[in-house]
Amino acid sequence: MKILITGSAGFIGFHVTIALLKQGHEVLGIDNINEYYDINLKYHRLLESGIERIKISWNKEVHSNKYDHYSFVRLNLEDKQELMAICKRINFDAIINLAAQAGVRYSILNPDAYVQSNLVGFLNVLEVCRNYKISHLIYASSSSVYGLNEQIPFSVKHNVNHPVSLYAATKKANELMAHSYSYLYNIPTTGLRFFTVYGPWGRPDMACFIFTNAIMANKPIHVFNNGKMKRDFTYIDDVVAGVIKVLEKPAYKSSEWNGKQPDPSCSCVPYRIYNIGNNKPVDLMSFIHELERNLGKKAIIELEGMQPGDVTATWADIHDLASQFNYRPDTTIQSGLKNFITWYKKYYGIKKVKKTVGMETDITTL
Repeated sequence: MKILITGSAGFIGFHVTIALLKQGHEVLGIDNINEYYDINLKYHRLLESGIERIKISWNKEVHSNKYDHYSFVRLNLEDKQELMAICKRINFDAIINLAAQAGVRYSILNPDAYVQSNLVGFLNVLEVCRNYKISHLIYASSSSVYGLNEQIPFSVKHNVNHPVSLYAATKKANELMAHSYSYLYNIPTTGLRFFTVYGPWGRPDMACFIFTNAIMANKPIHVFNNGKMKRDFTYIDDVVAGVIKVLEKPAYKSSEWNGKQPDPSCSCVPYRIYNIGNNKPVDLMSFIHELERNLGKKAIIELEGMQPGDVTATWADIHDLASQFNYRPDTTIQSGLKNFITWYKKYYGIKKVKKTVGMETDITTL
């Protein structure tokens, strides 16, 4: 299968790309490598997949020296002309759209970036699907769309019309835009609401990375809502498994869909929405304690009030994904954090640890 993956230098995009390459698929990756977080991490992800010379290349295809069926183009999705040119040249079977301006809190500071990337960029992807007869579009949505909804666990059957951040609003907008294109042009579209993804090569703006950096640097962790938070932390391998399962079965029309009692997760057109989560929410303080255990080092915790745009708890109801795809996330928080810390120490060259009374007091890096 020929697959276009947008956001392929990102956290989830990198892992999905590697998994599909190992399965033998032909992949072209796109990413603009923006500076929302450390671009060196993005470059290193690309290097891990055999892509080199990116720093001096722009809008030029670079081929992997590790996978002969992988190439990469540095490109903004807002550049419709270049995106169309690529898709005209290559007859893609599917598009996995993982590119977006991420971050809930950053959307308060820089809303324009979200409109350009998440709305204009996504529209361009939909236009590609329409013009070049893409057989299946999979795109990243987010658990943040549940907003003020207090029904737990979060179900794709729930109303999500009350977002509390612009980021969430753009993701909800993506779902609506996708449905309109499924209706108008019969394009199979599948939206995936990811729940707090973590693991090796993760994003530095996410809790797992932020807390680990702070603990290792003897800096305080700012814990919001006085620590009374729960998150459905989902390990990256479980997310990738879900994406691949969905890829193998494009969205289809629901014969049971009823316009008088509309199910928001499906439609009379080839359109589907699924949660991808662990289905086992973890108390934030328990999460921090597990990090402490793996690092052998105590966190300095500063409790604070609730942040604008944040929610107190997330919990994914994955019934539809489980029943239709036999999806079963099986990575425990203990195993997942152990893997993350192992990668973190290797990536940052942490080679020596002094211990006193069973806890780390000093680290030395390469």
